[in-house]
Amino acid sequence: MKNRSRRLVPRSISHEPKLDSAHSVATKKFSYMPQSQDPIDDKPKIKQPPVLFAKTQMVIEKAAKLLGGPLITYWNNPRGSVCSNDVIALYEVLERLGFHETIYLFLKSDGGSGQVSLRMVNLLRQHCKNLVALVPLECASAATLITLGANQILMGPTAYLTAVDTSLNHALSPLDRDNDRVSVNLDEVNRVIRRWRSEQGSSVENPYKSLFGYVHPLVIGAVDRAESLSVMLCRELLAYHIGDEDRANEIAATLNSKYPSHSYPILLNEAKKIGLNVAALAPEVNALLLELHRLYSEMGQKATTDFSEVKAHGNEILNILESTNFQVFFQHDKDWFYRSEERRWITMNDNSGWRQIERISGKLRQSIMHNA
Repeated sequence: MKNRSRRLVPRSISHEPKLDSAHSVATKKFSYMPQSQDPIDDKPKIKQPPVLFAKTQMVIEKAAKLLGGPLITYWNNPRGSVCSNDVIALYEVLERLGFHETIYLFLKSDGGSGQVSLRMVNLLRQHCKNLVALVPLECASAATLITLGANQILMGPTAYLTAVDTSLNHALSPLDRDNDRVSVNLDEVNRVIRRWRSEQGSSVENPYKSLFGYVHPLVIGAVDRAESLSVMLCRELLAYHIGDEDRANEIAATLNSKYPSHSYPILLNEAKKIGLNVAALAPEVNALLLELHRLYSEMGQKATTDFSEVKAHGNEILNILESTNFQVFFQHDKDWFYRSEERRWITMNDNSGWRQIERISGKLRQSIMHNA
């Protein structure tokens, strides 16, 4: 899973985000005593991200009518990711939606955990006979894996998938200049080895001896194992709708080893060449999904309150799942302090968690969704 965020974020007071004015309701506030020994009386008001439930519901209703079936949205902030808690959030959405012949899934994500992708598709397939993935924008890495479990993928003019080869952030991974662990990709390691051998000619020196000075051998072993997992995940997901094992193996191999970059954009025509069941997204549906993206981007904007150069509070909505009458999202809500001796930001007073909004009998209810 990708890091949620490392940016500035504030102090010791946590508030629930306010609903948009069209459907405002009384919202329970949660306050916490400051931890500082010298309270700041004139500190700025904590910024809150907007929650645009009324507006997003209107767009979802229009899109569902055009599609002829229920629409589920799964949107990740660039600092969010496909992660394990999303499975429970998706379950909450699907339990309210029930079983349908066809479910349409709007996907916008930069990726995350491939194993979570398998769990999410498994859950979706229990609630429908046919799954259609709607991709108007980026649908990368683990999000591409989710589309592999769909019977059909509909892509807009700005949409793309990516390769699904595995990058691993290990406890023994190398450190970057900000003292954070970096991800290691098996293809990159193999390219280094091949380059070494091609330039060394007849030398019998083991290239791994030098490489181990930069990348721990256990990390290389873990990445190699993860690469095998990625191929297996592709096969499992494709098996939901492709009975030809050879065809599924070919698609899996292509997505794991053909492309020179993990982020290489696989556009509609290229996706067809791979063997995926892909078609163009209807312009009017694409327009509505882009409008949803704009609304979610407004919700997902950084709401950082700076107290000083080394202290701040951050509120930011990272992952959003939504369907008719129900929305659930993960929000960062915590203080950030810069520890200069370690050259990194640390968090305190972390009240991050899942929030949900539901319309019941015309009334809106907003609450905390406990999802450890």
